[in-house]
Amino acid sequence: MEPRSEITEQANFWASRVILTAAELDVFTHLDRAPLTSSQCAEKIGSNPRATDRLLNALVGLDLLEKHRTLFSLSPRGTLLSSRHPATMLPFALHFNDLWESWSKLTAVVREGRPALRTARSMDDARRKAFIMAMDVAGRDLSLRIADTFSTPHFRRLLDIGGASGTYTIAFLRKNPSMMAVLFDLPPVIEIARERIQAEGLTERVLFVPGDFSKDTLPGGCDLALLSAIIHQNSPEENLALFMKIHEALEPGGTLLIRDFVMDSTRTMPKEGALFALNMLVNTVAGDTYTFDDLREALGQVGFVHIELSQGQDLQSDVVKAEKSPR
Repeated sequence: MEPRSEITEQANFWASRVILTAAELDVFTHLDRAPLTSSQCAEKIGSNPRATDRLLNALVGLDLLEKHRTLFSLSPRGTLLSSRHPATMLPFALHFNDLWESWSKLTAVVREGRPALRTARSMDDARRKAFIMAMDVAGRDLSLRIADTFSTPHFRRLLDIGGASGTYTIAFLRKNPSMMAVLFDLPPVIEIARERIQAEGLTERVLFVPGDFSKDTLPGGCDLALLSAIIHQNSPEENLALFMKIHEALEPGGTLLIRDFVMDSTRTMPKEGALFALNMLVNTVAGDTYTFDDLREALGQVGFVHIELSQGQDLQSDVVKAEKSPR
């Protein structure tokens, strides 16, 4: 692509804002039920008919809707943004919509070095569930690849720290029929996980433990621990304290897996990780993305050994593996 065109495309936010607004208004779910005119759709979502017509036309241009005379319907791509789709991407879109406010303050954050101050909104049940399910969308396929790569018959009990809806717990239990699991997360999240794991028929194999890993002692008795998409929320000091807790909780000879962005020594690659570091900048006090050297040093400091980084196209993610010494 010609450089001017590439810059124009990268700087243009119009398409993303159209998709996020349509997701926020739940346009895709309404059109999944039946084709509608723009006036009918406006009545369903409580919006202005003329403005809704322009929004729907733009979604046709983005290949998310189809238009036949005056009727709009979902395209094959658009069905993925309906809440009715079994592999819906709607929670992920709603999560990005929730981030819009803080990202719009990036210029001020870069100038001042402080996270964006959001409009005061509590994490109500609907927003919490949207975030947790967005993480499920992001991890659904990845969890299967990681369970395939790192499962071995000798692992007996998994500690899923900050396990959210149980995406990784489910993947590891499916891969290892004799494995049990402990899912540790905040009390409201535990209820979401309990519902999801019950639907999977795995409740008998999971112990749900509510708690806060930044304050509470972690459950013991596990020989495999997983930190997926956790360390980027923390400062280096917070991660060091968390690694210490995990080392204390793990059985001798146990293994820790850390799934997150792992940056190269320049902190510019992978590019998604460099962008995610900005996401942590605007949304957390001290969160960041880290290099393998950062993690190796911190893990070694608390006593982990055999620390290694697994990367590759088959895995499509970065996983740091570390072991606790046997007795």
